[in-house]
Amino acid sequence: METKLNSTCETCTHFNANGLKKLGIHTHNFDFVVALAGNPNTGKSTVFNALTGLKQHTGNWPGKTVIRAEGGFEYKTRKYKLVDLPGTYSLLSTSEDEEAARNFLLFGKPNVTVIVVDANRLERNLNLVLQILEITDKAVLCLNLMDEAKRNHVSIDVRTLSRNLGIPVVPTSARFNQGIPELIHTISEIANGTLVCKPYRIQNIPQNIEKAIKVLVTEIKKEFPHIPNSRWIAFRLLEGDTHIINALRSGELV
Repeated sequence: METKLNSTCETCTHFNANGLKKLGIHTHNFDFVVALAGNPNTGKSTVFNALTGLKQHTGNWPGKTVIRAEGGFEYKTRKYKLVDLPGTYSLLSTSEDEEAARNFLLFGKPNVTVIVVDANRLERNLNLVLQILEITDKAVLCLNLMDEAKRNHVSIDVRTLSRNLGIPVVPTSARFNQGIPELIHTISEIANGTLVCKPYRIQNIPQNIEKAIKVLVTEIKKEFPHIPNSRWIAFRLLEGDTHIINALRSGELV
């Protein structure tokens, strides 16, 4: 059944028929942090609004001109802070948008990452998806704009896609609130540890590179014992990523 989103104010909280309490800008005393990532023009903001009841509540990332949006929702008595990351095509470039998104995924320690993709352009979206899955093992793919995909006769085998990626895949049409209850339930299951993901990772790495990665990981963990995603950082160091190198030297991201 299709339902339209109710108009809301930024300070309102309310329950909908699916038991979701949209908290708007009220993100204090949250239990979990959820990152919302994806390419531009995938309907990411619509997903954010559907979950929080906001019409985008924006501000700047600390020290940057990059726009960020935060909001909250409550589900089954647990509160979730939702951080809408800047839309980006890659985590490997040096633009401020990509750097802000990458750094939050690496060092912000979100409990769940929702990767929003355009069902009509899945192939071009997968580059970012696979990069994110190298960083985190707690993710769900939000296969958005399914209404447009259906209209364009695009068919996607959701079960096979989920099996190949190793994470749950939830088809949605966020503008009509379709699939949003299923997405919320999946976020909850991952955050609470009920659902364990086994994401696809790069395979068949040359032996000399794998050896170098292991050495770097050992050194990174020794120097920065609390830093997450040490393997991915090792890859970036091998590729000479100056942003990661400088961030580690300055202690900015540790």
